[in-house]
This record gives sequence, C-alpha cells and structure tokens, in this order.
Amino acid sequence: MIDAEIERHRLSTRLASAVAAHPEPLQTPAMVVDLDAFDANAADLVRRAGGKPIRVASKSLRVPALVERALATPGFAGVLTYSLREALWLQRERGLSDLVMGYPSVDRGALAELVTSPSAAAAITLMVDDVAQLDVVDSVRSSKAVPVRIAIDVDAGLRLGSQHVGPKRSPLHDAGTVIALAEEIDRRPGFTLVGVMTYEGQVAGVPDDVPRQLAKSLIVRRLKAASIDQLAERRAAIDSALARLVKLEFWNAGGSGSIESSAADPVVTEVAAGSGLLVPGLFDHYLSFRPRPAAFFAVPVVRKPTPEMATVAGGGFIASGPAGKDRVPIPWLPLGLELTGLEGAGEVQTPLTGRAAARLAIGDLVWFRHAKSGELFEHTRQVHLLSGAEFVDTVPSYRGTDNAF
Repeated sequence: MIDAEIERHRLSTRLASAVAAHPEPLQTPAMVVDLDAFDANAADLVRRAGGKPIRVASKSLRVPALVERALATPGFAGVLTYSLREALWLQRERGLSDLVMGYPSVDRGALAELVTSPSAAAAITLMVDDVAQLDVVDSVRSSKAVPVRIAIDVDAGLRLGSQHVGPKRSPLHDAGTVIALAEEIDRRPGFTLVGVMTYEGQVAGVPDDVPRQLAKSLIVRRLKAASIDQLAERRAAIDSALARLVKLEFWNAGGSGSIESSAADPVVTEVAAGSGLLVPGLFDHYLSFRPRPAAFFAVPVVRKPTPEMATVAGGGFIASGPAGKDRVPIPWLPLGLELTGLEGAGEVQTPLTGRAAARLAIGDLVWFRHAKSGELFEHTRQVHLLSGAEFVDTVPSYRGTDNAF
C-alpha cells in the first residue's frame, strides 16, 4: 500500500472519530478543512518560495479564518483578492492592511467607497491593464477623493509565433505597452503606481505528471520550461524600462504550481498561492510538489439502488473552467468509490459504484474532494476545522458572513 493510501485511511479514522464526538449530527453537505494538512502545505509552500514572501490568494480559500491562518504563518504576507467589495470588507471588518486586487474592477459603487476612504485607499491596490479602467475610477471621483494605489497586470503567457499559451488576461505583453500605461498613470492625478503582476497560469495551474498521460505530460513540461525562459527575459526588459519611471514596491508572480520558478526570478519580489493550501483535485499531479489534500465535503447515503451501489444526497459541486471529467468532485472516502458514467455527480443525488459501494449503508457519510480550491465554500455558510481526530472549531465562509463576492 502506498503512502497516499495510508494517509487516506488515517484521515478516514480521524474524520469518523470527529463526527462521532461532535455534539450534534453534522448538517450536510458538511464542509471540512484538515488543519494538519493545511499547516503542512503552508510550510511546504514557504520552503518552495525560498525566502520570498507569499501573498495569499483569497479566491482559493473564501474562508476568512483560513486567510488569517495562512497570514499567521511565517513567510506569508498580504492578500491577493478577487473582488473589490471583498477587499473593502477585509480591510473594514477584519483589519487587513495589505490587499492587492488580482483582477481589474469596474464596480462603480465599490470604487466610490474606495476613493472616499483614506484607510481603504492606503490598504488596497487596484489592478489595471487598460486606460479605460482608470477612466472608470475617475468617473466616481469627487472633491473628497483620495489617491489610490495601482498595479499593472502584464500578460505572462507564452508566445509561439502567432500562438498564445496561457490565461487570456492582460493585453500588455512587452515593455512598450507597459510603459505607455505606466506613463498615463503617472500623468493622471490621484493614481500612484506601486506594483506589477505577471501570473503565469500556464505554468502554475497545469498538471504535468498525470498518470497514463505520459506524452501529454512531457509536452506540458516542455511548454512550461519555454514559458519560464521567455517570461524571465520579458520581466527583465519591462523591469528595466519601468525603473526609469518609478520605484515599485512589489512585483507579484506565480501560483501554487510555479512557486520555485517564479521565486527564482530576481525581478519577482513576492509570489502568490492559495490552491496549494487546500489542494483540490486539479492539483494532484504536479512534478514539482506533492501536497496533502486538506478540503473535503460529506454527503449521506440515502438509497441503495442495488446491493452493489449506493446513492448519496447531492454532491454535484462542479468546478468552473472547461467542462470535462477533471471538473467533477472526487469520491475520496471510503476508498474504492466511483461515479457512474450516465449520472455523474448530481444536484440532488449522486449514485456511486466501486468495491466500497456494497459496504455502504443508508445514513453513512461519503467524503468527496472538489476539483478547484475555494469554490466549494460558495456552497456552505460554515466550515468545520479538523485537528487530529476532533473538530476544534466551526467558522463561517464568506457566505456565512452574508457576503457573495
């Protein structure tokens, strides 16, 4: 038996003990984060970052207590947020003071709040890649407006001739286009350029050691290597050009799957990570690291269509992205369960087959893993925190704080 299976058996025992000791039956679907695995993953991310600070990607957590737990880990500093209203809430309600937007915002209501709040404007950095986004900020300014901090999002995709490999994010690719926007930011009153972001999603977010996909994995590794080399040259050129105009506070890069290569670039001052803390299904097969799954959800068996099958209530939490088998939840415990080809993971019921299905009885809990990090907690108001073999706390998700960012 391999180590990973031993860990799953131990987790099954721990979860069973925690559920049995809980003062009341768990409301399902029950969302659980294993703090032992979470902390081990955080420590490994810090090791991989090689001394450069890690900015927590809140999109991949969506549970305030987990964001704060990561920030309390030496080696982590600041939050990469995905919504301006989220950033404003984290600053106002949780007292966080280093918040960088991972994406542009044209939410005029939230922008109006930002430009009239000195404390929020000092804590939050807006992300832009187009003059039109500056125009939106200017459209909500009043005589009481305060200056806002700005970072530029630079495309980090791989260019192969006319082909572009990587997330379709910023239109800014070379030093010339970046400097043009930087000069416009410098000309406009009320904006201060403080940072740059280059997110190489084609390196950070693509598995490269997938079982039974050796040829594809080899191609992915070559593309990653080419992307890292090309991006290092472009970062250096852009950084050199920007240095003549502004002294930056930070250059953010990477993600959980690319921390080593991103941190190794001398231009980069910090890296981002979030998925590597919870480890969803899409992060199972990377050559560079072997993290521990930390986020799970449980649903009960409610039917036995045949003695060899079991059907659970709900469970169809499908991840965003291109529709495919890798976006469905993974039956995790007990070992030996499989989704059916015709029904898959359903909104109100999910039939399961496999060697373990015959042993399941009505009322038993089945534990799943979500394919992507953070999205799971949009489906719940509370998350149980597991330490050892007991639930040590129950904390709200963003939904549990009456927020839907």
